[in-house]
Amino acid sequence: MAIEFNGKTIETNEKGYLENLDDWSEELANAMASAEGIELGEKHWDVINFLREEYFENHQNQPNTRAIIKAMTAKWGSKPSQKDLYDLFPHDPSKQGARIAGLPESRRKGGY
Repeated sequence: MAIEFNGKTIETNEKGYLENLDDWSEELANAMASAEGIELGEKHWDVINFLREEYFENHQNQPNTRAIIKAMTAKWGSKPSQKDLYDLFPHDPSKQGARIAGLPESRRKGGY
């Protein structure tokens, strides 16, 4: 698969994850989210930035939804519910969020 973006072909795997992490940009993230019916707002970017920081600064860690809730509680000053995160990323905050954040597909199994 591929995404046509700004006159370039961006290669993705069959699930839409970037093949080359260096292809990611905020503009591409906006385009990817828009294609999935999501308009990125401040809370979306908080989750995306958290996922990217964890991956690039914490040994390629890919947090699950529970870890995202904990991090966003600290960031937002109130505890979001799992539903709140699924309202942001309906196809799983950790997986859809990571895809839009330009990260590889998570290989972890089960649970949230």
